[in-house]
Amino acid sequence: MNKLYHIMTFGCQMNEHDSEIMAGMLEEMGYSETQKRAEADIILINTCSIRENADKRFFGSLGQLKRLHREKPEMIVGVCGCMMQQQHIIDAIRKKYSWVDLVFGTHNIHELPELVTGILNERQKVVSVWSEHRGIFEGLPSKRRYPFKAFVNITYGCNNFCTYCIVPYTRGRERSRLPEDILKEVRELAADGVKEVMLLGQNVNSYGLADGFEMDFADLIYAINKIEGIERIRFMTSHPKDLSDKLIGAYRDCEKLACHIHLPVQAGSNRVLKRMNRKYTRESYLELIRKLREATDGQIAITTDIIVGFPGETEEDFEETLSLMAEVQYDSAFTFLYSPRPGTPAAEYDDQIPEEVKHERFNRMREVLDAGMADNNAVYEGRIEKVLVEGPSRKNKKTLTGRTESMKIVNFAGTPEMVGRIVKVKITEAKTYSLEGEVTEWDTHR
Repeated sequence: MNKLYHIMTFGCQMNEHDSEIMAGMLEEMGYSETQKRAEADIILINTCSIRENADKRFFGSLGQLKRLHREKPEMIVGVCGCMMQQQHIIDAIRKKYSWVDLVFGTHNIHELPELVTGILNERQKVVSVWSEHRGIFEGLPSKRRYPFKAFVNITYGCNNFCTYCIVPYTRGRERSRLPEDILKEVRELAADGVKEVMLLGQNVNSYGLADGFEMDFADLIYAINKIEGIERIRFMTSHPKDLSDKLIGAYRDCEKLACHIHLPVQAGSNRVLKRMNRKYTRESYLELIRKLREATDGQIAITTDIIVGFPGETEEDFEETLSLMAEVQYDSAFTFLYSPRPGTPAAEYDDQIPEEVKHERFNRMREVLDAGMADNNAVYEGRIEKVLVEGPSRKNKKTLTGRTESMKIVNFAGTPEMVGRIVKVKITEAKTYSLEGEVTEWDTHR
């Protein structure tokens, strides 16, 4: 065909992996990837509905395609992802964005080849959004961003219904892939040269619970730990209410499980956590932190998500979040100003926080977070760390970048042959958001 595609992705790792699958399907159809929108025969925008800023970025990007589509009317412009699971978004696209040719949702990504073929044959616009999932579709192709590491979905959807979150409405109720399908995929990835797998789910800790599986998430980690060729196991995201002692024990027992956990706390106030419907307390969360550090001799890196300005958050509530952050000393955090998501309970709360208060608190929170990150990174100076080399640094193409087991970004001088390998790097300088180092050893034969 000699036709080109371009995919724009907003949001989380789940969306990134969905885009990899869409790229795989398009390449099986004969398309090739291009980084230049103007060259593309099909442009897809994979959307996120978690934050208001993602909405604005999506509509801004969509507006920019109007002129391009006018100049190249045979181009297919498609939109998909979580935002398309909301009827008011679909209505807005139909009304204001006439140059969009294709709309589909999170539940029917596998239909992409059929939908594209239908547009090419009929030259008619297509809207195909399933309101509910109809099972898990195995065996879909994927074009990975990196040949040496891969995303592996283990669950889809969410049953938690946090009051601020739209995910259960856009991704559906939780369902888990069969363990044999997951293990088969990981073995195939290992045979293809993958060294690191990232297990994905809205709440990986509840893997198999809703489906009644005998194998739970910790069992899955132990099983993957035995697969030859895989050198690192990561997972995202972990809900505190379902983090088991058995999984904490896996950090002690499984040498391939990276010594890092992303454990969203969202707030440090029990009153706010209850209004968020998080189903744990400040005290139980801190006990999990204690157990994780005890199991790893204090070596585990802990990252989190924090929402500032949730409806009804008082200054006292916010101070409790700051004190929790100071106690935990997070290695990093995704931090957000609360933004109402239409269709969620919190959007209807009548005690919304003024924007200026949110921003003032956010700035104070970042000061506490950055201080903790700098202190945590400082202890790495002089250490020798194993780093999976990802490629050239974005800021300096002459420098390589990669990540330690603890997810720390490390920049160092190296050669292109190191990309995709795990090398030993001595940390020479610690910065707030990254580390600098020099290679001390790497195996040229692997």
